[in-house]
Order: sequence, then structure tokens, then C-alpha cells
Amino acid sequence: MKQFQKICALAEIPQQGARVVNPGGRSQAIALFRTAENQVFALDDHCPHKGGALSHGLVFGGAVACPLHNFKIDLATGSALAPEQGQVPCHAVEVRDGEVWLAL
Repeated sequence: MKQFQKICALAEIPQQGARVVNPGGRSQAIALFRTAENQVFALDDHCPHKGGALSHGLVFGGAVACPLHNFKIDLATGSALAPEQGQVPCHAVEVRDGEVWLAL
């Protein structure tokens, strides 16, 4: 069973934007992404292509484009969108009563 930790209010993540968190002093920061439909996704904050900070990328639909080379990552799966290849670790996230909870 996954244990969730309250991270922030949903309002603290900009729509079609991201917020970087580092729960528990992890070595790799996690980017929380919020879509225009208020869905929230959590991915490690680094692109598998050149290591760019995905949190600085453009969120569109259910994906984020890396700011370095426009490498597109599916927010739900962490998989690169074709024709690109690669994978970013995803983390379970829930929104409860306007608060964002992240599985550790």
C-alpha cells in the first residue's frame, strides 16, 4: 500500500505549469504538473534526452515539452511521445479537497 504525503495546495501549482518539490530530501526533484483541466501529474524533473528540467517546459494537453529541445513527455506515463524514445519515472499523485498528495 502506498503512503501519501501532503505536498501543497492545488492552487500553488499554476494551470498548465509546474512546481518543483523535493519530499524527504530525495536526490532527484519531482515536478508536479497541472493541466488546464486541473489534473495533476508527478514526474522526476529531468528529461531523458539531455537532462533538462521538465518543470521549465510547456504543458499542453496531457504532455510537457522539454525546454531544451522540445522533447515531448506524456504526463500520465512518463513515456516520450513518438518519434522520440525514453522514459521518466512517474509518481502516484492524488488531489483531495484541493490539496495535492504524493506517494513516497
